Amino acid sequence: MKTEDLIDALSANVAPVPRHALSHRLLGGLVLGGAVTLLAVASFLGFRPDLWLAMHGAMFWIKWFYSGSLALCASLATARLGRPDAGAAGWLWIACVPVVGLAIISVQELASVPSSQWLGMWLGASWKVCSKNVFLLSVPIFAGLLWSFRRLAPTRLRLAGATAGLTAGAWGATLYCLHCPESSAVFVLTWYSLGIALAALAGAMLGPRLLRW
Repeated sequence: MKTEDLIDALSANVAPVPRHALSHRLLGGLVLGGAVTLLAVASFLGFRPDLWLAMHGAMFWIKWFYSGSLALCASLATARLGRPDAGAAGWLWIACVPVVGLAIISVQELASVPSSQWLGMWLGASWKVCSKNVFLLSVPIFAGLLWSFRRLAPTRLRLAGATAGLTAGAWGATLYCLHCPESSAVFVLTWYSLGIALAALAGAMLGPRLLRW
């Protein structure tokens, strides 16, 4: 039997996969995990009492845009890596843009106040728990993405795991904004980013084991 005949025989009864099945599957995992994370924020951390007032200030939206734009870029990179031999370098490079942007805002912020206030702005009132909370809030979203990957075919398992962790961490940080009272760009750049990076590192470590198909 020729190779072409064998391929035809093996694929004869295989139903075609819808064009947008991968995107729908990942979106389902994100929504499912995000709902659990949102419930965790509401039940265990609580929304900040001045949330409505904070939403009228620039810093709330800077935090939200920073983590949200990272989450979007990481989600698109994760979707690319769900396909065999697909690359995601483009979206990961674009994810550097909000990091650089927030770093510039942080420098401007520090330059506008006396140096005696820098430590307080950097540590805020919650630096000891911020990164841990972001990491923990990423867990349900990462679990949702793992469920999504059960029907996908990633080949670069460590990178796919890292981007899934980055996605989960960034979306977790975005929802954490509903609780976090901090209003310093340098705080967000440091402690939010650390929590997101820890989620990406955990994903990179777990990817080769959990994403194998």
